Amino acid sequence: MNAPGPPPAPLVGGVDAAHRYAAVRAATEALAQPLSAEDCCVQSMPDASPAKWHLAHTTWFFETFILEAHEQGFRPFDPAYRVLFNSYYQGVGRQHPRPQRGLLTRPPLATVLAYRADVDARMRRLLERGAPPAGLGALLELGLQHEQQHQELLVTDIKHLLWCNPLWPAYRDAPAPPPPGRAGAAQAGWRRFDGGLVEIGHAGEGFAFDNELPRHAVYLRPYELATRLVTNADYLAFMADGGYRDPAHWLAEGWDWCCAQQIAHPLYWRRDESGWSEFTLAGGRPLAPLQPVAHLSYYEADAYARWAGARLPTEAEWEAAAARAAGVDQGHFADSGALHPRPAQPAQGGALRQMFGDVWEWTRSSYAPYPGFSPAPGAVGEYNGKFMVNQYVLRGGSCATPAGHARASYRNFFPTGARWQFTGLRLARDS
Repeated sequence: MNAPGPPPAPLVGGVDAAHRYAAVRAATEALAQPLSAEDCCVQSMPDASPAKWHLAHTTWFFETFILEAHEQGFRPFDPAYRVLFNSYYQGVGRQHPRPQRGLLTRPPLATVLAYRADVDARMRRLLERGAPPAGLGALLELGLQHEQQHQELLVTDIKHLLWCNPLWPAYRDAPAPPPPGRAGAAQAGWRRFDGGLVEIGHAGEGFAFDNELPRHAVYLRPYELATRLVTNADYLAFMADGGYRDPAHWLAEGWDWCCAQQIAHPLYWRRDESGWSEFTLAGGRPLAPLQPVAHLSYYEADAYARWAGARLPTEAEWEAAAARAAGVDQGHFADSGALHPRPAQPAQGGALRQMFGDVWEWTRSSYAPYPGFSPAPGAVGEYNGKFMVNQYVLRGGSCATPAGHARASYRNFFPTGARWQFTGLRLARDS
């Protein structure tokens, strides 16, 4: 398969916009459907949010940024929600503290769902009436892309919550993984790129977040990328060789983190008398050796790369390869239903496999503004730029990313110790 096509063009109102809005909103509620009210309220750690909060905050975005500005006779569903479900928009006003979102037993889940239904009905009326107000299309598309981001966060946050339960309960049944023999031929290899002067950043067609802009030139030295992701079997070899016990492979801060947290294996792994198992959204399963290793911190990904005699790619190397290499093969997105990485399938001619989907790929690039970056005016300008410090860039999407949401220029970012997302790695080396 080729790389994902261009993202959708900004919406401008009308029936098509109303249908797309309804489809994205329904997808979020479908993700929450397997959860109990208790599941939806609990916050397992400060970095995660309760499912109920995700359902409310994405609704808050449309009420606050679209209905408040464009609805005739606007009245909020509940004035208290302006603070309760504001995430980090200082330009809008105060926020309920993020680590205390799990304390919001009120409003109950039923009221949050009623809030969604009320805002959806008002948005439908706004979108289906005559000519849309100026600027509505771009803001609507931003809101839908924002909701798709929260769909992935809802999945990964609930995975962390259910993993904290010693029963290892399943979120829902998932398709059985393919038999090992069908995927075992996906051998590791290298794909060479000449480097030189390349352009990265969004090319201008369809939607992009502001951190993907402006498009600009970057000089790359010749380099090579591994043709597939690092697998569980690869990572087990690192562990068997004392990877978590040898500081030579680790950044100093990473080694301190590893020792302080007593980290000895990836998140969600467990070993007993029968061997290694892994917690998935379908419950516990024996560790599948050929699946991409997931839930690694930046520290772990970097340590593995050093142990393997390689390094992490830069984001410019990754994007140049993903955007320009012939025969880029996709992995699995959320629409596959697996909600778990799957092994790479065989490919011909040294194709880059799983560049999109399965796991987000750590790069060695700090999350920083592109030359000439300028955030949008107003509160929506807080969306990305304010987080450009102490984070690293990841590329490609994961098995929890909605299909069509990722693209070659998409820049995800997390702090170095984050592990609860579907994060893995692809090796790079100088050529």
